[in-house]
Amino acid sequence: MKRVVATGTFDIIHPGHITFLEEAKKLGDELIVIVAREKNVKHKPKPVIPEEQRRKVVEALKPVDKAILGDRDDIFKPIMELKPDVIVLGYDQHFNESWLENELMKRGLNCRVVRIEKRVECELCSSAKIIERILGLKLQQEQQEQKQQP
Repeated sequence: MKRVVATGTFDIIHPGHITFLEEAKKLGDELIVIVAREKNVKHKPKPVIPEEQRRKVVEALKPVDKAILGDRDDIFKPIMELKPDVIVLGYDQHFNESWLENELMKRGLNCRVVRIEKRVECELCSSAKIIERILGLKLQQEQQEQKQQP
């Protein structure tokens, strides 16, 4: 059985996440997703959704066989335990494939690292854009309410 591992924050699930996970699943028989711990998210704003809730939502998605939370201190610990055949990265994930492959080799893991280049272009294919839209709508609503007050 070919095991594929995908990682990510998965804050507010959108079509880009679905496409990423569908493409990842095509690379093997089993897809396990490691959902980032809030404390380890440093390359973008902290997630809005609590980590256990993000994990449950990801695990409920059709392409995903299992979702786990990442380790609080060592990002490689779950990888060492899972021993995947393939690790997939999204087109916008900040990992360098060569660096990751070298780190895996140092730990005795010989797995392929594949970057999924397929993207979905849509107005709200980003958690940040969804949050911006919500805040904008909230601001408009508050402004309308203020206009209606005597």
